[in-house]
Amino acid sequence: MAAPSEFETLPQCGEDQIGFAVDAPLDRTLVRSVPYVVHMTQLSQSVQLEFDGDIAIIRVDNPPVNALSHHVRQGLLDGMKQAEESDAAAIVLICDGRTFIAGADITEFSGPPQPPSLQEAQDAMENCSKHVVAAVHGTALGGGLEVALCAHYRVGVASSQYGLPEVKLGLLPGAGGTQRLPRITGASKALEMMTSGDPISADEALACGLIDEIIEDLEQGAIDFARRAVSEKMPLLRIRDRNEKLADTPTSLFEDFRAGIARKTRGFLAPEYNVRCVEAAVGLDFEAGLEREQELFRDLMKGTQSKAQQYYFFAERAALKIPGLPKETKSLDVHRCGVLGAGTMGGGIAMNFANAGIPVTIVERDAESLERGLGIVRSNYERTAARGGISSDDVESRMGLISGSTDMGDFAECDLIIEAVFENMELKKSIFEQLDQICAEGAVLASNTSALDINEIASATSRPDAVIGMHFFSPANVMKMLEVVRGDETSDTAIATAMAIGRRIGKTPVLCGVCHGFVGNRMLFMRGIEAEKMILEGAAPSRVDRVLFDFGLPMGPFAMSDLAGLDIGWDETTSSSSTVRELLCESGRRGQKNGRGYYTYDPDTRASTPDPEVEEIIKRFADQQGITRREISDQEILERCLYPMVNEGAKILSEGIAIRGSDVDVVWINGYGWPMYTGGPMFWADTVGLKEVAERINHYASTIGGEHWSISPLIEQLVSDGGSLSTYTN
Repeated sequence: MAAPSEFETLPQCGEDQIGFAVDAPLDRTLVRSVPYVVHMTQLSQSVQLEFDGDIAIIRVDNPPVNALSHHVRQGLLDGMKQAEESDAAAIVLICDGRTFIAGADITEFSGPPQPPSLQEAQDAMENCSKHVVAAVHGTALGGGLEVALCAHYRVGVASSQYGLPEVKLGLLPGAGGTQRLPRITGASKALEMMTSGDPISADEALACGLIDEIIEDLEQGAIDFARRAVSEKMPLLRIRDRNEKLADTPTSLFEDFRAGIARKTRGFLAPEYNVRCVEAAVGLDFEAGLEREQELFRDLMKGTQSKAQQYYFFAERAALKIPGLPKETKSLDVHRCGVLGAGTMGGGIAMNFANAGIPVTIVERDAESLERGLGIVRSNYERTAARGGISSDDVESRMGLISGSTDMGDFAECDLIIEAVFENMELKKSIFEQLDQICAEGAVLASNTSALDINEIASATSRPDAVIGMHFFSPANVMKMLEVVRGDETSDTAIATAMAIGRRIGKTPVLCGVCHGFVGNRMLFMRGIEAEKMILEGAAPSRVDRVLFDFGLPMGPFAMSDLAGLDIGWDETTSSSSTVRELLCESGRRGQKNGRGYYTYDPDTRASTPDPEVEEIIKRFADQQGITRREISDQEILERCLYPMVNEGAKILSEGIAIRGSDVDVVWINGYGWPMYTGGPMFWADTVGLKEVAERINHYASTIGGEHWSISPLIEQLVSDGGSLSTYTN
């Protein structure tokens, strides 16, 4: 897989199942058995050629993840040539360490290509006159699978996985991967693998023909298979020459497949380009298909989407690095979690822990509320089981990990307690005062607050160092985002614990500091101000929502309000008809929950329809406020919704609330569905050009006004210095 030079500016932090390797140490577990080696030649610093009787073994040992560094490519090329010229009957390609070849070497991305090319090594394998067997353990992903596809046969251990995940980086597989995979698996399976980027198991790989045998002992099993291939005179199968699995591909496959993934892949270019490559494999000969692959690959590389997705890949991993947190800091081993509140958020939070096998104690104020909450958790699991996501046994085992109580004293046995009651500071302080008296020494006390001051909450305890914010996003059992909010006195242990447990339960944790709304909601508030202004000035709610949906967000602010419930935080006894939202609530509109909000909703499908009555309510209110209504362009809607968010994100950075500009992007992509193919609000602003962004912010500051249009000094500084928001680090 090729890769762009832009990677040189990105943080490097760990290996991942994405089809290339990054430079970070990992534990290694040798899988090598001990053959009777009669001869061994060191071909390069990472590749050696050995012989076990009549079998040549090309062994790759390039820790930590056997990346396709230039010395690996050179060793593969030289090893194939020497093995073919030797007396060996067959050749086995195998890797030491924890995995098969992980993919390209990121440390080479910033420089000119170093020979030999991967294709030279692939050609040597594919055109070898002796049987070549690739022995796979761990993962064969991206460039690793592309290498394995050039062997005549592939075998793997039961735990091995296989995939071409380049689509997750806004790319498609290179080196012929898009043309070989359909020829061995069939077009349908190749489409599924390439457009999702998800790896398949050894069992799946065997079933679809990707591998030829599942073996128990990696090395001896591969050697035995190679000897059998020779003795049984198996053909030297070149995947590039095989077309039998493509012959009966139905003409409707591709359009049907596009329709099936349209919603999930909306706005992304790479999935469509991967589909086109498989179409080329079906409709063209191998060489013509290869040319088509390279043409489409170059198109993606030139665009901003691949740069944005590659940037995000590293941004998510960089967010796990906490400057100033000593490496020796140990996180608390959470054996049991406590959750206060069995409502929508509390129940969803509890599900995360049960899903990870961690026992949970949920405490509610009364038995009726507790029973209702646990019932909703069970129904959520049962719906997942009905869709085939988990088994009925899983439902029972996960429910068995969740125990309910109406006694906060039961939190005494918990290592981590997460408060999930509604947003009221006095209530939260009262709760934390009680938790301080109940919970064991050393326990971490977390609040799920979405906006309130963690320092003030912590002040109600005698151990503010143990208090931290853990802001889950709704629905908590689905959304990946977790804002971890450190107070002024939050300990390193509490931070390490929250970050570690976040990863353990499948979340994407990002650390930030204390301010109203933290990172995500503080920026969201700015968008809300302008959206509400614009509907009074003449833009219909449906039009504001449509502009943001077309940009790539899952929904606009008014559809989001309807989904959450217009009456959240609304009090009928104090309502004063002073906002559009209050007027809607006073007229009986609650949002999706009762089928009437900014939109009306079909009771069966929940499909939304703009409501002329709502638009009339808005118009009357605007008239009462003396607001002159006018035509507002789509471009103005987009700018007035997004630029205040960028501006606020810059202020968050300049105040040190967020560690990195990329952290802001991780929050918005995972927490609010900001389109990944734009990289997030900070990266998107850099793409637009900070000079242009600054000019438009200043324009609206002078024509509309408001504190949120006061331009961040950081943006002005970066414009002057030629810097960028996405790479800014505190």
